[in-house]
Amino acid sequence: MKPRWAATAQKDIHDFADGIGNLLVDSFHYLALFAIGATIVWSAVAAFLSMTAKGVASIEDILLLFIYLELGAMVGIYFKTNHMPVRFLIYVAMTALTRLLIADVQLHHRPEANLLYATGAILVLALATLVIRIGSTRFPSVLGDEAAKK
Repeated sequence: MKPRWAATAQKDIHDFADGIGNLLVDSFHYLALFAIGATIVWSAVAAFLSMTAKGVASIEDILLLFIYLELGAMVGIYFKTNHMPVRFLIYVAMTALTRLLIADVQLHHRPEANLLYATGAILVLALATLVIRIGSTRFPSVLGDEAAKK
């Protein structure tokens, strides 16, 4: 049987190490979020300045700005809730595929299998979003609510 002072010391050491570990993980977490957010803002500003220098914005350029907007919103939501919004990743993918589709149509002006692949992928992503939305309303995450309260 352990003496009481040894058990207390072990618990104190464990609590101290746990606190330091949480501090380091949280510090890295916030530093990485700020770095990602700053990179998104930097890229969006660079893209916008490039558009203004050209004097015209194509639909591809506008969709690129939407991608940056969605990425920024995703970082903001993750910063506030500590939950990765998977739907926003799907929205980014759908917008990127739409951008690719528009560029392909403008470049080739003829029907190809790539058009079907891109539109099929967009449809699959839209259905995945629907499944996620239905699943999250019918089966809410109890664990997620408890973690948000902490």
